[in-house]
Amino acid sequence: MIVTTPALDTATGHVADMYSADLREDGLVYGHTRAMAVNPEAHQAFETLVRAIVPSIGLRTYELATLGAARAIGSQHCLLAHGRKTLRAGLFDEDELAHLVRDEPGSGLDDADLAVLEFAEKLSTDAAAMTDADAQRLRDAGFSDRQIVDIALAAGVRNYFSRALQALAVPVDDVPGLSPAIATALREAAQRTTPPVGDISGG
Repeated sequence: MIVTTPALDTATGHVADMYSADLREDGLVYGHTRAMAVNPEAHQAFETLVRAIVPSIGLRTYELATLGAARAIGSQHCLLAHGRKTLRAGLFDEDELAHLVRDEPGSGLDDADLAVLEFAEKLSTDAAAMTDADAQRLRDAGFSDRQIVDIALAAGVRNYFSRALQALAVPVDDVPGLSPAIATALREAAQRTTPPVGDISGG
């Protein structure tokens, strides 16, 4: 990454808050945090947008949309970070998460979960080809108008964040707290930038 990022020892305001959060949580400041700290106002706006999305759909659906989009984009940064978040929140165990990102049976997903993943993946790979039929699958799974919009926003905001990191060639840091097996599964999932959609069994 050729961009010069704010120094840790002179950081103030929101940048200092960003750095402190990483240090408090994991004892290091991530490369993606340093990159976003170059424009702290944009990072604050990103956080505000996320906070406006999550309440209507809940954390599980938000994280499913995030993981689906991150996998489709091939974002190691976001698969590692949000893989850990899903584990810490108790949304999945390691085996279920590995099955999810590998598109294998055993992920424990229901039809609504699969609809969210498919929508997020298609938005991330071929949004121009999407039609009302794509949103209709979400409606058929029981999501409201507000929730359908917020699922689209959740996938869209992940594209914004992940693609910016990729475009800046931000190094991918190891994420503490992940076992070697799940870290490998998450990293390998990012190598499949156009995964097959709808093949994950709810078993």
